[in-house]
Amino acid sequence: MVMSDIPISEFKAKCLGLIEQVHKTRQPLRITRHGRPVAEVIPAGPDRTRNFVGDMVGTGKIVGDILSPVIELDEIEAYRD
Repeated sequence: MVMSDIPISEFKAKCLGLIEQVHKTRQPLRITRHGRPVAEVIPAGPDRTRNFVGDMVGTGKIVGDILSPVIELDEIEAYRD
């Protein structure tokens, strides 16, 4: 993947066209100021089909008893006399 460099002043003048070019060609674009990179415009990834909140709903599986204590209460020091 070859990344083209463009001065920030030129990017500012041609912003919308350059973004469309990145979208169509899927080639990233590096924006420079005085020859130093300051930003990159990259093609967007695929749209997510799931939402972040609740992504894992329905994927877990309960195995065994989840209500009983893992150890005997007699083994817990705070419960001893």
